[in-house]
Amino acid sequence: MSVGIVMLVHTALGRAEEVARHWSAAGCPLVIHVDVSVPSKTFKAFQKSLADLPDIRFSKRHRCEWGTWGLVAASQSAAEMMLADFPKVRHVYLASGSCLPLRPVQELVDYLAARPQTDFIESATTADVPWTIGGLDAERFTLRFPFSWRRHRYLFDRYVALQRRLRIKRRMPGGMVPHMGSQWWCLTRQTLSAILSDPERASYDRYFSKVWIPDESYFQTLARQYSRQIESRSLTLSKFDYQGKPHIFYDDHLQLLRRSDCFVARKIWPQASRLYDAFLTDEAGAMKRTEPNPAKIDRIFSKAVERRTRGRPGLYMQSRFPVETRENGLTSAKYSVFQGFSALFENFEPWLARATGARVHGHLFAPDRADFSEGETVINGALSDSAALRDYNPHAFLANLIWNTRGERQCFQFGPRDNQEINWDIAKDPNAQISVISGAWAVPLFQSNSNFADIRSEAARLQQIESKHLEILRSSWTKARVRIWTMAEFIEAPMEPLQTIIDEIGPGQPQRGLSEVPKMADLTGFGQFLQNLKNQGMHPYLMGNFPVTHDLHEAPTSTRKPYLVR
Repeated sequence: MSVGIVMLVHTALGRAEEVARHWSAAGCPLVIHVDVSVPSKTFKAFQKSLADLPDIRFSKRHRCEWGTWGLVAASQSAAEMMLADFPKVRHVYLASGSCLPLRPVQELVDYLAARPQTDFIESATTADVPWTIGGLDAERFTLRFPFSWRRHRYLFDRYVALQRRLRIKRRMPGGMVPHMGSQWWCLTRQTLSAILSDPERASYDRYFSKVWIPDESYFQTLARQYSRQIESRSLTLSKFDYQGKPHIFYDDHLQLLRRSDCFVARKIWPQASRLYDAFLTDEAGAMKRTEPNPAKIDRIFSKAVERRTRGRPGLYMQSRFPVETRENGLTSAKYSVFQGFSALFENFEPWLARATGARVHGHLFAPDRADFSEGETVINGALSDSAALRDYNPHAFLANLIWNTRGERQCFQFGPRDNQEINWDIAKDPNAQISVISGAWAVPLFQSNSNFADIRSEAARLQQIESKHLEILRSSWTKARVRIWTMAEFIEAPMEPLQTIIDEIGPGQPQRGLSEVPKMADLTGFGQFLQNLKNQGMHPYLMGNFPVTHDLHEAPTSTRKPYLVR
């Protein structure tokens, strides 16, 4: 009878009865506290169901609400009864009705018997506690909290704000240093009796009764005053998510719990019959004797928290979408954006698809429709070519396109005639590879048969749009891989940039010279066209230095021997 169990029960009384019988069968005396919110009839039936067990008591009932003094009062009442009625108990283990022993109870008894003077209680100063959620780490000890955070949130917040404004600051009685930690402790008789019989207990209780979440600080602070030896850890496995809510263990966590080597775990889902059957009846499958090591599964929980808070790259979940900065990147894979290439080269898209093996689209953000590769109207993920659907949320359209085609490199065309709402999203996306031939939008205007006044007006509009886009691409916030050439620079030696682009889209493949190049548009007279725009008062500066007498017939085409890039 070296270990006594204090159980705090408020729900799932059937499971609590199973666990209580398991503790009792191993020779552990129990003191059970049942929340006063449990109906009297239900409580009496629960009490009667355990009447056949020896060494079991029921303590005075308190109302136990999260974050309030009732949880400490319940632990005090049950612990006092344990010390008074069971003098042979050397360690008192605090557990809840949702706790489940993972190893044979005798192993816990032997483990504590080998450490008769050691208290197992997580106890760290507020400055060293990184896991407090929602603030109020130091203030929970300096302010008063008479209102329930769950039932009276408005009063709770307003009273905190009032105390801050009045600069109210309570002091710890006796100059103690506040400590915090897990509610679930295992204390020696000497330490626990010293806490409960302290002459100053009344003042401590008055102080902590107005502390926020006192069950995580009362015993954790006072144990430091009396303990001979503290191991600042709990023997109960309990995990919390990023919001401070406890993880609940289900049937599919069976192997995970076995790997933890812990004596007890909480919270167990009441319907997890596989867990209760395995750990309460399967002695043959009990875990080996070893030091409890919950850190063995910390990596799994850390990955679960990261997956919940950050998600998979480029995949939007309800918990984060559409909140900006809570997504794990805009897209899930690398993709390429080409601006000006389809205007300068004939049949650029099919050529690029043959050269790289990527899926090459036209202008996905064109005004009339999304120009998917090969003229498709619907592609992976049931994405429609409808401009109205796309423009409802261009951000999500791009993210869905890349996610649903992952494993296949996507390339698409972009230009000043397209929907510009996506500019910043692409520029800030590290997965984007952006190649721009500035001023190439003038080639279709040059080839058109429109009135020159209309051409001049459209050229001014497109140049203004592209100029703003280039400012974005040159911004310090840009994370995409960006290459920008003026049109004049590009046509002087087009093979080198084309080869660089091809090599980047298909990394890992041996670099080789292009055996085929796209045919460049006929630019005879283009220099004079730009001069005419200047003469009409529109200055086309994005094309670069483009002399009127520039010999455009020497630009390489698919009918000439290509330059080789080594």
